[in-house]
Amino acid sequence: MVIIAVTALLLAVMVAVNMMYGSATISFREIIKALSEKDSADFAYRIIVYLRLPRIVAAIAAGAALAVAGGVLQSVLNNALASPNIIGVNAGSGLFVVLITAFFPTHLTMIPFAAFAGALIVALLIYFTAYKTGASRITIVLAGLAVGSFFGAAIDTVLTLKPDVMISVNSFMVGGFSAVNFDVVRFALFYIVIGLILAMVLSREMNVISLGDEVAASLGVRVHLLRFVLIVCASLLAGSAVSFAGLLGFIGLIVPHMCRSMIGHDNRFVLPFSALAGALFVLTCDLIARTAFAPYELPVGIIMSAIGGPFFIYLLFKQRRGRLYD
Repeated sequence: MVIIAVTALLLAVMVAVNMMYGSATISFREIIKALSEKDSADFAYRIIVYLRLPRIVAAIAAGAALAVAGGVLQSVLNNALASPNIIGVNAGSGLFVVLITAFFPTHLTMIPFAAFAGALIVALLIYFTAYKTGASRITIVLAGLAVGSFFGAAIDTVLTLKPDVMISVNSFMVGGFSAVNFDVVRFALFYIVIGLILAMVLSREMNVISLGDEVAASLGVRVHLLRFVLIVCASLLAGSAVSFAGLLGFIGLIVPHMCRSMIGHDNRFVLPFSALAGALFVLTCDLIARTAFAPYELPVGIIMSAIGGPFFIYLLFKQRRGRLYD
């Protein structure tokens, strides 16, 4: 609880830092003045309300959603390498978003639903493979990579046939918050809140199924139904985040694994900690993306990949003995 409280405090500090720094620096006193007076003609007020606050809300929502989605998938598949981007869930969301953008440009409000549908289809394909074949944990990851590769090829096909869409989805493919506003975020935020609440409510049951299917069933848990509900929950979280943040990678892999190494495996604490840590991680990466080469801005997905790639390699070396969940 102390670690979770400290993380929440650091998140609050990072929110303030993100409001202060960017291509233009605004002092904390100016922020307080702008938010209290609410003068729409004030330069600081316009920057805070129309640019930085939407990005902060989007980064917190996406970080929390993707981190918890990764934690849920790792518990459901009992695999430390499972995460929305590794097993192809993000790619499924990406394909459906690209299809909506390319062929139904007047129905962009359907993007959160399309992203959720794509994530759910991929997650169910992976679960069906595990359930029917009794695949090993590494085989599940490899199956996810194969499915993700297929959906990635489908995305490239759509972009080749509809090259005019490339401009509008280029930032989406990398992942970032440069074009985010409250109108974009509010559609997905409702579903993210639902997914987070559902994951927290089912965290105790997640602990039970981690003991094994037979033990969980003997304790009265309907294992297959619970796994299905948790996969739907993870898909809802990942798809909703992808709908406005793009194909951000490695959050669902890095954050839950780090949280478990710090506070253990009790999902009643791991999931809230993952939500806070994921939001803090994304906010930090977004701050680096906005300030490292100011006034130019890097897509935050590049920063995350630069951090996540080496961590993934480290995780593979750590699990080199074949024990794929710890």
